[in-house]
Amino acid sequence: MGPHPTTIAITAGLGLKPQHYEDALHCTAPGLWWEVHPENYLADGGPRLAWLEAIRGQHPVSLHGVSLSLAADAQPDEAHLARLAALARRIEPVLVSEHLAWSTWRGPYRPDQLPFPRTHAALTRIANNIARTQDALQRLIAIENPTHYLHIDGHDWAETDFLAELVRRTGCALLLDVNNVYISANNLATCAQAYVDAFPLHAVAEIHLAGHHADPLHGNALLIDSHDDAIAPAVWALYERVIERTGPVPTLIERDDNLPCFDELLSERNHAHRLVTAAQPVEAPCS
Repeated sequence: MGPHPTTIAITAGLGLKPQHYEDALHCTAPGLWWEVHPENYLADGGPRLAWLEAIRGQHPVSLHGVSLSLAADAQPDEAHLARLAALARRIEPVLVSEHLAWSTWRGPYRPDQLPFPRTHAALTRIANNIARTQDALQRLIAIENPTHYLHIDGHDWAETDFLAELVRRTGCALLLDVNNVYISANNLATCAQAYVDAFPLHAVAEIHLAGHHADPLHGNALLIDSHDDAIAPAVWALYERVIERTGPVPTLIERDDNLPCFDELLSERNHAHRLVTAAQPVEAPCS
């Protein structure tokens, strides 16, 4: 295993895909790191885990979970948490993250990150689930802001305030997905710039960027978080607004479908790398 990831300066990373394994293993781009969904590697051995360990031997790796279902009305599955903790000990990820959403509810699993009313009860439930997860992993995790496709009634909290309160109660970090912000603002007719300006940026440990497309039926009135295209210019512009305030933050390019050649992905990643390295560190306020 290579140096512990926290000793390496990371800038911009990519989602690790089997199609690009050899390129990923041997790429020497400065500041490069790789992110995976841990659910694909919760095994005691085998070729998939050996592949991940080989990548980890050359590059920092981040675990981005999709199945803890932190917003459900139940605690995270203890067996799943134990497997996730074992993988984290084995890989020593530079970051671990999950979604502010639910995917399991009283048994059935739904392969999506689903929304919920941001009530006081939901805040308590999710904070407890984050705390249980962090206790099991013996590390802090980062929580990702969701993508929204329709209005939901019954909120007691604005989303940015809800996330800030989760940070205050649990000590967790945040993962700011800028593409999610842009899509949600478009779909709900709100202001993306106002959202990022209100976001608790001091707690952001990671940023995600991705492509999207317009719904075939509704067009640009409904944008889909598809991760199947290049990052839109408007999302790049929103990202630059964010890092002007945060300074350099590790940034991941997500691409999960319609995969281009490795060099095309690396070119997009290199653009993010240049923006991260050019961002000026934010000065701490005077006490």
